[in-house]
Amino acid sequence: MTTSPEYAPVDAREERAPATVAQLEEEGDVAADFIEGLLDIADIDGDLDLDVRAGRAYVSVEAPSGGSVALIAAPDTVQALQELTRIAVQNRTGRFSRLILDIGGSRDARQNELTALVDRAIARLDDGASQASLPAMSSYERKVVHDIVAERGFVSESYGEGADRHTVIRRG
Repeated sequence: MTTSPEYAPVDAREERAPATVAQLEEEGDVAADFIEGLLDIADIDGDLDLDVRAGRAYVSVEAPSGGSVALIAAPDTVQALQELTRIAVQNRTGRFSRLILDIGGSRDARQNELTALVDRAIARLDDGASQASLPAMSSYERKVVHDIVAERGFVSESYGEGADRHTVIRRG
């Protein structure tokens, strides 16, 4: 059976080509509109800030003085809202989105938690362990962990599939 060109499978590498700055800015705009709608529905005040860094669109929601953004700043809530926002962006643009959503400084707080987690893992290595496994986490969190580990002079690799994917740290 032959496949006509219009139904030929798309090469995944073509589908995931790096987005241009203009495309990332568009992702940020679409994401901001989506998040503003959610904030309005939930009657939560928040100021949005858009940025493009390291090949990703970043959308930050900050609380104005006395704002109620803290109601949705828990890490699991931010992760869920980020996934919903990515789906909304993909639906609107037709492109896979890797945008990052930060609500009320949740990303900085999570980075501090991940830094402490890596420090405890390195302490286990210093105590004689050959490797230290971290719990499963999102791809963004694993990327942050890999960066922290490299800064400390160690090596890390991710293992597992899907929700079970985790990072293992070893000496370099």
